Amino acid sequence: MKLKDKVCIVTGAASGIGNAIAHRYASEGGKVAIADLNVDAAEKAAADIRETFGTEAMAVAMDVTSQEQVDAGVAKVVEAWAAVDVLVSNAGIQIVNPVEEFAFSDWKKMLAIHLDGAFLTSKACLPHMYAQGSGSIIFMGSVHSKEASPLKSAYVTAKHGLLGLSRVIAKEGGKKGVRTNVICPGFVRTPLVDKQIPEQARELGIPEAEVISRVMLGQTVDGEFTTVEDIAEVALFFAAFETNALTGQSLVASHGWFME
Repeated sequence: MKLKDKVCIVTGAASGIGNAIAHRYASEGGKVAIADLNVDAAEKAAADIRETFGTEAMAVAMDVTSQEQVDAGVAKVVEAWAAVDVLVSNAGIQIVNPVEEFAFSDWKKMLAIHLDGAFLTSKACLPHMYAQGSGSIIFMGSVHSKEASPLKSAYVTAKHGLLGLSRVIAKEGGKKGVRTNVICPGFVRTPLVDKQIPEQARELGIPEAEVISRVMLGQTVDGEFTTVEDIAEVALFFAAFETNALTGQSLVASHGWFME
């Protein structure tokens, strides 16, 4: 098993991509902390993992924009399992609007969840990783870490920022055995994406079907959504990779929408 007894914290893991990653880690023997704002959903997700895989899993209440909650959540995991081996900073939301109509409060909220969340969770986990001389930090970026789309100024800005933060941590953590990388998915059919379809249809004045076929999937090689299972496999690859040969990097999984 690639992650046997490794302690893994996944934020936003009560549903969507984070939940798929938590399940994949558990299937490889990892002990998984489901860190989520929705505590009831996190408890349910942890119970499902314990029942399905017979591995250890716990729910952790965590608003990733709160340093107090992040620090307390990480401390809870360390108290229970005495380590942090893998952090996946996955929690995120989406708000779409043209720049001139984008509320400053929404801008700050987006950057806080995506960027502050990645910073705060990394800051809380790094001392434990440094003490044990190993660790893997994975940020959930996006094709929008490398590309831009209309209506997504805050999201694109935040996802670009994750690349910079990842590279800095890679430089700082390399000699202490800590790697950090960024996953850059294309459109994954989750509730977050489903919410965008009618929103973009209204903003762009096109049918919802056209949002899917042209805006979301028009530049892919096969017109297919990326799946949560696809991203979970990438997250496993980064988490299980054992040397600094792979750090400060980003991997795009988008059915060819973005190539580099």
